[in-house]
Amino acid sequence: MNLTIRNVSKTFISEKGEKVESLSSINLDIENQEFICLLGPSGCGKTTLLRIIAGLDQGSTGTVELGGTLIDRPNPQLAMIFQEYSLYPWRTVSDNIGFGLEIRNIPAEERHAIEKKYIEIVGLEGFENKYPYELSGGMRQRVAVARALAVEPSILLMDEPFGALDAQTRNLLQHELLKIWEKTKKTILFVTHSVDEAVFLADRIVVMTPRPGRICEIISVPGTRPRDRTGVEFAKVRRYVLDLINQPKCTLQ
Repeated sequence: MNLTIRNVSKTFISEKGEKVESLSSINLDIENQEFICLLGPSGCGKTTLLRIIAGLDQGSTGTVELGGTLIDRPNPQLAMIFQEYSLYPWRTVSDNIGFGLEIRNIPAEERHAIEKKYIEIVGLEGFENKYPYELSGGMRQRVAVARALAVEPSILLMDEPFGALDAQTRNLLQHELLKIWEKTKKTILFVTHSVDEAVFLADRIVVMTPRPGRICEIISVPGTRPRDRTGVEFAKVRRYVLDLINQPKCTLQ
C-alpha cells in the first residue's frame, strides 16, 4: 500500500511555555516496497514525523494516508521499531516475537509456527529460549525486527534502530536488514543521521533541514544491492549528499 503524507506540520509548547515548530509542510509519497531513509541532523523532527506516520502522535496540520485510509491512531498495518530494543526481559526470544500475535488471540500452534518462521528470517535459530539479557545488542535488535514482522504489517517504521550499536555490528545488521527486506517485500521508512547508512540502504534519501524540519531534497540512489561502500558510484552519491546538507537551502532554519 502506498503511503501519502500531505502538508504535515507540528508545533508544540515547550516547558518554558514557548511555541516550538518541529515540522513544517512535509509532503511525501512512498511507494509499495520502497526503502526510504529520512536523513537529517538531531532535532530536525525525524522521529516526530515517524510517530505521526505511525499514528502515535498527531500533526498540527496535514494528513497521513495509507492506501487511501486516514492514519490518525495506531494501525496494525504500521509497525514501529525503536533504537531502544523495547523487549520484555521476562520473555524468551520466541515469546517476545509472538507477543503481538498473543494479544491478537492467535492460537498457540499458529503463533509458534510464525515465531519459528521469523526466527529463521532474522537468523536467530538456536536462541529461541534465550532471554534478552543473554543476547548481544545486535541480536536483541533482530528480535525487535522479527517481532514487528510477525504481525504482518505493510510498512516498517524504523527510528535509528542501529544507532546504539558499534560500527561492525551496525554494518552487519544493515546487510541483514536488506536481506530481510528482499525476503519480505515490506515498505521500510528508516530514520538515520548517518549519510553512509542512508546511501547503503535506501532507494531514496529524504534530506531534511534543521528545525523546523522541512524536506530539502529527495535523492534517488542508483546501483544494485548490496552496494560497494568503496565503489566509485557509492562515493559519488555520498559526496553529493554531504555537499547538499551544507548548502544554504538545507541549513536555513
